[in-house]
Formats: sequence, structure tokens, C-alpha cells
Amino acid sequence: MLKQAGKRRSVVAALPWITPTLLLIVTIVLFPAGYMVWTSLRDLSEFGTDRGPAGLENYRRLLDFEALPQVLINTVIWVVGVVAVTVLVSLALAQLLNKAFPGRRLVRLAVIVPWASSVVMTSIVFYYGLDPFYGVINQALVDIGILDQPYGFTKNPVSAFVVSMATAVFVSLPFTTYTLLAGLQAIPHEILEAAQIDGASPTRTYFNVVLPNLRSALAVAAIINIINVFNSLPILRTLTGSLPGYDADTTTTLIFKFIQADRQVDTASALSVVNFALVLVIILVYLRAVRPMRED
Repeated sequence: MLKQAGKRRSVVAALPWITPTLLLIVTIVLFPAGYMVWTSLRDLSEFGTDRGPAGLENYRRLLDFEALPQVLINTVIWVVGVVAVTVLVSLALAQLLNKAFPGRRLVRLAVIVPWASSVVMTSIVFYYGLDPFYGVINQALVDIGILDQPYGFTKNPVSAFVVSMATAVFVSLPFTTYTLLAGLQAIPHEILEAAQIDGASPTRTYFNVVLPNLRSALAVAAIINIINVFNSLPILRTLTGSLPGYDADTTTTLIFKFIQADRQVDTASALSVVNFALVLVIILVYLRAVRPMRED
């Protein structure tokens, strides 16, 4: 009884501190998510007028959409590819920036630039830079002999999708690199020195000592990247938005097309619910696989 009373007093004492956070979660996350689910079950007109309940009709219409399988495959490739490449490159960059070398401060500042810039602006730079007629990046590739003639990277679905992935990696590198750099700097030097004294090679030290201690930093970087990349509309919209069809679409851009081009607000709501569920599943699978807080 005394133990339970103590727990209740602790909860009551903590309420003034946690209530603002709980209100923020309810207002920013739970209410919009609940409203999104409710909207997906309504019959909405082209202008968003609620015409009554629709049951699961919006989901049936979504499943009947011919391009949905290709869009789902694109979404998986988009998220897994961008996040995996970003984490791998960021590991190398963080390891470099953790070393002492002349000009390290300038290099660290340079890494922040893509993060400080607007995502739309960065996407536009890549879009026009790769233009086959007047793009400076395209012309540079011709001048150094990689291409025989300018190529329309953003003019067909496959290459435009690959360019979008490269742009997403470029934009995601700063945050991921600095998160991993913070994790590297938090590793006690005594552990690394002990590994060297025991005769461990640099490779073995990295995989057996450094990476295990980076587990939490890797989890934070990967989860936030998954959420950001999954819901990244500006990059794909800028680089692939002018292409006809759905060959370069992910679920996020398809939602935009349902609303803007087709005026299917209710179908877009159903796909938004699916999108939200997919993000949760991917994050749960990732956390289950890496167990970032597990004690070894």
C-alpha cells in the first residue's frame, strides 16, 4: 500500500513537468493521426466536402490503383537506399572529422552547408545543373570525359529517381554525420587505449569497440533519417514532378498527386494512413533488429 501511494505521489509530482509534453504530443501527433484515420473513412468531394461515411471504399479504391505495387517498391528502394548510403558515408565522414588535422574546423563548417540550405533550393540546383542543354554539372561530366554528350538525367523515371536519391543523401549527410561524430566523441579514450594495449588492429578496434559504442547514435540517426526520407516531398517533387505517370513516385508523392491532380482527397487520406503505418512498421523492425538500448 505504502509503495503504491509513493508511486501515485511521484506521478502527481511529475504532472506539472510532463503535462506540456503530453499536450504537445496529443496536439501535434495523436489528434492529426486520429483525424487522418477518420477522414480516410469518409466520402469527400473534390473540394473536401464531407458527404458522409464511406466505410472501407477509399481503401478498396486504393488497392485497385494499378500503379500502387510499383509505387510501394519505389518507396522501399527510396527509404532503404537513401538511409543506408547516408549512414555509411556519414560513418566515414564522422571518423574523418573526429581526427585532428589542419583546417578541421573549416571542413566541419563545410559539412553543415547542405543542411543549412533550403531543400527545395538544393533540389533546384541539381535539377538545372543536370539539364542536358545548359546544365553546368552535365557539361562538366562531358568535359572530364565521363559522358560523350549531355544526358537528360531528369528526363526519364529511372535516372531522375537515382538523382533524387543522390540529392536526398547529400541533404541528409550533415545531420547524420554530426550525430555520429557526437557518438564518437562520447566514447571513452580509455576503452580505445585498452584495445590498442591488447594488440587489437585498427579494423578490429573499429568493429569490436567503436561500432558497439555507436549503437545509440546510429539508432537516432537512422530513425530520424527514415522519417525524414520517407516523407520527403520537395526533392522528388522538384526532380521527378514533371515526369508523366507514376514510375518515379513514392507513396508521399502519390498522395500529392491524388490531391492536386486527381482531386481524390479521400483516397489520399487512405494512402496517408497506409504511409503512416509503413513508417511505424519500418521503425519497429529497425529497433527490433538493432536493439539500440540493449545492454551486452
